[in-house]
Amino acid sequence: MKINEKDFFREATLRICGSLDIDKALHQCFLYIRDYIPADRIGLSVFDYNTGDPSNLSVFVAGGKDDKSKNIPLPDDIQRKLRRWLNDKGPAFRIIDRISEDGILGPISRLRKWKETSGMVMRIMLEGKILGSLIVGSFSGVKYTENHLRLLGSLNEPFAIALSNSLQHLELQRIRDRLADDKRYLQEEMQRLAGEEIIGADFGLKQVMELVLQVAPLGSPVLLLGETGVGKEVIANAIHNASRRRKGPFIKVNCGAIPDTLIDSELFGHEKGAFTGAFEQKRGRFERADGGSIFLDEIGELPPKAQVRLLRVLQEKIIERVGGNEFHKVDIRVIAASHRNLEKMLEDGSFREDLYFRLKVFPIMIPALRKRHMDIPALVQYFIQKKSKEMGLIDIPGITAGAMDTLLAYHWPGNVRELENAIERALILAKNGIINFDDLPFQAGNRPDTVDMKRDNKPSTLDAVVTRHIIETS
Repeated sequence: MKINEKDFFREATLRICGSLDIDKALHQCFLYIRDYIPADRIGLSVFDYNTGDPSNLSVFVAGGKDDKSKNIPLPDDIQRKLRRWLNDKGPAFRIIDRISEDGILGPISRLRKWKETSGMVMRIMLEGKILGSLIVGSFSGVKYTENHLRLLGSLNEPFAIALSNSLQHLELQRIRDRLADDKRYLQEEMQRLAGEEIIGADFGLKQVMELVLQVAPLGSPVLLLGETGVGKEVIANAIHNASRRRKGPFIKVNCGAIPDTLIDSELFGHEKGAFTGAFEQKRGRFERADGGSIFLDEIGELPPKAQVRLLRVLQEKIIERVGGNEFHKVDIRVIAASHRNLEKMLEDGSFREDLYFRLKVFPIMIPALRKRHMDIPALVQYFIQKKSKEMGLIDIPGITAGAMDTLLAYHWPGNVRELENAIERALILAKNGIINFDDLPFQAGNRPDTVDMKRDNKPSTLDAVVTRHIIETS
């Protein structure tokens, strides 16, 4: 079909640049140019917008029943050939008689099981920057001519401009979605942490809070140690809120709750195509914490490889995403916590010595609840108020006479977390607006009427020994 090349250029350009949606624009262009250039399929391969790296192609296809964008990871040998062609100073477009025999597209076609086609290939460049390539193919094996190639070549600049605009639009959408995701994540964290106060700051945790106020304004790593349930996360939150980073994010990571196969991706993020199922780039927790603090709970559960990468973050303040080859600077403060004996783990080789001493710049030991009984009455009142509100109780229950003595006498192996759960259970079982704690699992020798005698380290009198023996065997 005869055509004025200026008219062809104008009409094709209107369709190419008619939408920021690459799929839609390519489809409209295909419907027009196939009347002038033999084409059963058009494929637009897009390289990494920032680096031009073709290691993982995004392919947009028009023509046929399976018109949709795809991601195609390429083997190293094909990447090398493709890079050589991209950097070649020769013509930006060429004719291919049989795609299976082409040095670059042949291996890709066999890898992707494409049909045999003849075609034309055009590099898409804008201001010296390679954005991708365009393939026009014919399943009937039509012989493309120099006239066909000239018509296609006239569209190089419109395709480049349209593709650049589309990629920038996609990048803006990605940034918007990322910010929305960050906002939602931080709102959930703030809602969860809202109302958390440190009960015992003036009594059993007074020394801990003094250390918190000393280290909070600095940027040093902090290592929180103590039994499970003592409130290490609350103390970590206090350090963040008292620091210069309080307006930045506070990201919590439970290192023991993430499978070993996912820990690197969760902490450090991954690039698109880094592994099966990685369909898009993902930022890790360290990048989310940029400008703020990250709380690594149960640090002793980190697998050895993740420990090595964490050490690099602490030393150099850089991270490398899984599947990536670029380093990203992060401005974060690391607060780690563990209930395990890390020094013992050093001896058996399950925890790195260099990482341990890098984390142990400023250790804070949080005492167990049984060592700060004076905090229990305030904690009980706080949890009764909190849990009653969560359960929608109109009237706040009271506690039976002697119940506080029972709570003070119990040894609380689960610490503050166990106390919180005990109060919630007691509220559920409350009768007539009164709660008691008769179901606490006292162990032998830990009954309310004997615990004080056991705590007394002074020599016992004969009468005291006889009395204790009668009570314990009754």
